[in-house]
Amino acid sequence: MTKLNIIQALAVITGLFATTSTCAQERQAPAYPLITHNTYFSIWSTTDQLNASTTQHWTGAENSLLGLVNVDGRIYRFMGKSETNYKTIVTASDETGYTVRYSETQPPADWTSANFNDVNWRSGQAPIGDNEKIAKTTWRSNHIWVRRSFTITNLAAINELFLKLNHDDNVEVFLNGKKIYDKVGWTNSFQYHPIDKADLKAGQNIMAIHLENTAGGRFLDFGLVDKVKENTDNIALAEQKHVEITPTQTTYDFACGNIDLKLTFTSPLLLNDLKLLTRPVSYITYGIKANDEKKHNVKVFLGASSSMAVYQPSQLVSTRKYNAGGLSILKTGTVEQPILQKGADDMRIDWGYFYVAVPQTLGALQFITKSSDAAKAFSNGAVVSTSSSGKHLSLNTVLPFGAVGKDLVERQMMLGYDELYSIQYFNTNLRPWWNNDGKQTIEGQLADAAKEYKTVMEKCAAFNKELNTEATNVGGNKYAHLCALAYRQSIAAHTLVKSPKGEMLWLSKENNSGGFINTVDVTYPSAPLYLLYNPELVQGMLNGIFQFSETGKYNHPWAAHDLGTYPAANGQTYGEPMPVEESGNMIILTAAIAKMQRNANYAKLHWKTLTTWVDYLTKEGLDPKTQLCTDDFAGHLARNANLSVKAIVAIACYAQMAEQLGETATAKKYREIAESMVPKWMEMADAGDHYSLTFDNKDTWSQKYNLIWDKVLNLRLFPQKVYDTETQYYLTKQQKFGLPLDSRKTYTKNDWILWTATFAPQQDQFEKLITPVYRHSLETASRVPLNDFYDAITGIRENFKARSVVGGFFMKILADNMKVK
Repeated sequence: MTKLNIIQALAVITGLFATTSTCAQERQAPAYPLITHNTYFSIWSTTDQLNASTTQHWTGAENSLLGLVNVDGRIYRFMGKSETNYKTIVTASDETGYTVRYSETQPPADWTSANFNDVNWRSGQAPIGDNEKIAKTTWRSNHIWVRRSFTITNLAAINELFLKLNHDDNVEVFLNGKKIYDKVGWTNSFQYHPIDKADLKAGQNIMAIHLENTAGGRFLDFGLVDKVKENTDNIALAEQKHVEITPTQTTYDFACGNIDLKLTFTSPLLLNDLKLLTRPVSYITYGIKANDEKKHNVKVFLGASSSMAVYQPSQLVSTRKYNAGGLSILKTGTVEQPILQKGADDMRIDWGYFYVAVPQTLGALQFITKSSDAAKAFSNGAVVSTSSSGKHLSLNTVLPFGAVGKDLVERQMMLGYDELYSIQYFNTNLRPWWNNDGKQTIEGQLADAAKEYKTVMEKCAAFNKELNTEATNVGGNKYAHLCALAYRQSIAAHTLVKSPKGEMLWLSKENNSGGFINTVDVTYPSAPLYLLYNPELVQGMLNGIFQFSETGKYNHPWAAHDLGTYPAANGQTYGEPMPVEESGNMIILTAAIAKMQRNANYAKLHWKTLTTWVDYLTKEGLDPKTQLCTDDFAGHLARNANLSVKAIVAIACYAQMAEQLGETATAKKYREIAESMVPKWMEMADAGDHYSLTFDNKDTWSQKYNLIWDKVLNLRLFPQKVYDTETQYYLTKQQKFGLPLDSRKTYTKNDWILWTATFAPQQDQFEKLITPVYRHSLETASRVPLNDFYDAITGIRENFKARSVVGGFFMKILADNMKVK
C-alpha cells in the first residue's frame, strides 16, 4: 500500500445531499458495477439512477455506454448520458506543444496581469516537471511561476468554458489577472474545471499559474476547452423502478412509456471455472414487454465509446465493422498500440481492442459515428457515415425487437476486450490466460460466449443464489449484501496469466493506492474470497513473490512488498520493505492454502524460503522495530501489537505446515516458540480493559484483525479472554460508519472491520460491528466503487477505491467453512 494522498475534505452539505438524494429510490451501492473483468475492462455507474450520469471507468474517467430505446417513435434514455466532448480553445501538450514564460524566483505582485513585463523570464516548452521522460522543461525547485499568452478570435462561439489542467502539486490559476482556480494537492491526469467565459476577452489574453511543490514529483500542463452542447432535446428520460446487485449481475427495471425494460449486466466471473473467469466478455441483456394491452414497435440502441480503448482522450483510434463466427462486430483501438509500454495507478489501457458483438440472426444494425452525433443518429433513424479513425467515436448498435406485447422478449449483446498482452513478468510479455498459447482469437471467444449464453446465465443465477444463501446463513442479510458488492470488484482488480514456467499468476493491481502489481499486503486482505472458491488462485497470488526471492532477484531474509507497477512485474517499485508484514502474510496464506487443500504440497515447494522468513520472524517479530505495516498510510510505528500478533500467528502456521509434512521435530520447535510469545504479548499489550496499539503506550488501542487466523486455522494460541476483552472494548468505540482502525485517528478500513467482527465471540456482536459498514455502503457521500478507507464518523473516503481488498469481506464465510476442515 502507499502513503496517504492528502485530499480536500468534502463539506458536510455534500454528505447531507448524498443522503437525501437516496430518497427517490432505495440505494444499493456507492457505485454500481456494470462491466467488470480486470483493472482495464471496467465500467461503472456512480449514480443511483443509471441515466443520471455518464458511465465511468473505476478511475473516474468516462467509459461511456449510452442506452436509448425507441417505442413507437418516442425515444427514451435509460442508460448513461452523452459522453462529454470538448473542443480545444487553447491546446495542452497532449495535442500540440506550446511555449510558456517562467520564473523560479518570486515575482512582483502584478505578475498575473496582461501588462506585466516578463521579458527577463525564461522561455520553455510544456509540459514542465521533474520527470525527464515526460517533461520538456525541467523544474526541480519548490516554486514556479508560469505565464502563457494566447489569442481568442471568436468569443461568441464558445458554449461552456473549462480549464484543462494537470498539476503536481498546489496550484493557483489566473486568467487576465483574476484568480479562476486553486487547489491544495495534486492530480495524475487532466481534470476539467468550469470557468466563467466572461473572464476571457476577444484578442490577447494571459494565463498565469503559480505551482508549489510540497512532496513527491512536479508537473504542469494546461489549456482551455469548450464543452460541446448535447443534441438530445427530443429524448425523454426512462423511469427507473428498481436496481439489484448480485455477485455476478446488476439488474435494472425501467418504465419507458408503454413498455417495461429489464436491463441486466452479467460478468460471469465464476472462480471455479477459469474458462469463464478469463473469457474477456460480458453480456448486456434487454428484456422488453408492454405494460398495457397493446403491441408496440421497439428498437434498442447502445452507443459504446472508443474511450474504452484509450488512456488519454487525445489519442487517435481506428474502428472497423465486420462479421465473424455468426456475429456482427464493431471493433476499436488506438492507432498507436503501445503494448505494455506504460504503467501507472490512474491509468486506462491504450493497447488492444474493444469489441461490441451481436448475433447476426437478430438483425442488428451497427455503425460508427462521433460520440456527439450518436444519439442524434438514432433519433433521426438514419445511419451517418462511418468513421475509420479519429477521436471520441461511438460504436453504435441498433437492436430491433419488432412488435412487442405483454410477453417478455429478450435480446442480448456482448462487450469484449482483447489486451493482446496483459502483463510483463520479469521482462517477458505474457498473453492473457484465455490465449496463453497464442492460437485463440477474440472472435472465437465472442462466438463461444454467444453459443453458451443460456448455460452461462444459468450458472450465474445458481451461484448468485448459493452465495446469497450461504452469506445470509452465516452473517445475516446485511452481510450478504456486502458480499454481493465486494465479489466482482475484488476479482476485477486482478488478471490471470501463466508464467514462463507454466505457473498460474493471479496478479492484482493496487488500484488508487500506488498502482503496484502483486502487492503482498493487498493479497493478504483479499485472500479469503479466493481461498473459499479456488485456493489455486491464492497460489497464483503468491507464486511471483516466491519466484522473486528464490531466483535471488530479491536477496533479503524477508518477503518483498510487490513485483512492480502494473502491468510490469519486473521487481519491487515500492520505496521500502515491510519485513514483518510481508513475511507474515506469505507464511499465513501458504498455511491457509494447505488447510483448504488438506495437504502442504504447495508449502513443500517453497519450504526453504518459508524457513528463511519464519526464522526472521522468530528474531524480529515479537516486538517489531520501527517499520511500516499494511496500514502504511498511518506512518511508521515501533512496537506494534497487531503486527506482533501477525508474527506469532505466522510462526504457528509454519509449525502447522511442518506437522502436515511429517516434520515433527520442526513442528514442535516452532510451535513452542509461538506459544512462548503469547503470554509475553499479553503482558506487554495489557491495558486493562483492552490491549494497546503499541506495547509502550497503554493509552492507545487498535483493531487486532490479525488474530482472526488463530481462529480460522484453529491454531489455539491466544486464550478466549483476548477475544472477549477486545470485542467488548471495540463495541464502546463504534462510530456511525464503523469501528476506527485505532486510537490515532477516526479513519477506518472496512476489510479489517469484517475480520475483527468475524472473531467476535457472539453473533450479535458480529452484526453490531458490520452494521455500520453496511450503512456506509448505502449512505457514503463518496460515489466511487466501494472504497475501503474512510472516516468512520463522516463516511467520506480518505483515499482508495475499487480495490481487491474487499475480498476480505468473505472472511466470515471462510471461517465457517474452515470449522469442518
